[in-house]
Amino acid sequence: MKNLEFKAICDSLDVLRGRLVNLQAEHRRTMKQLDTYFNVPQGRLKLREINTHEVQLIYYERSDLAESRYSNYQVCDISEPMVFKQLATRAWGVRGVVEKQRELWMFGNTRIHLDEVRDLDQFVELETVIHNQTEGEAQAEHQLVKDALGIKEEDLLSVSYSDLV
Repeated sequence: MKNLEFKAICDSLDVLRGRLVNLQAEHRRTMKQLDTYFNVPQGRLKLREINTHEVQLIYYERSDLAESRYSNYQVCDISEPMVFKQLATRAWGVRGVVEKQRELWMFGNTRIHLDEVRDLDQFVELETVIHNQTEGEAQAEHQLVKDALGIKEEDLLSVSYSDLV
């Protein structure tokens, strides 16, 4: 899978919620997420626990630039998360743990995440999934949502939450 994404620090999630309503984005759900990042030789590998009952292993590769950038990723559901977490911790070691509350909004093929990250701050993240559309169409949708939210270039982050904790 491939998407076009960015992450930015946010002054007010309430302001962004209002802009998402004006954009006619759809609020899908609010969830608690615990991401455990493992030390791997390339890319990033994390075990994501969602509301304590849904668990996914996510691997992704992307550049660390403070701009919209492409990310290649794979997601796998994990049926025995505690066993997997113990094995992965022994094999690779834990790089970091990120705990957050996330609101998931959707606009077309764009996932909009409003995140409150424990011990960090508030953030917004866009992920425009390139699926059943051209890269040009995905870029146009991505830019439309970015503009509607009023995201400023100086607020964009180049790194993962795991690099900030």
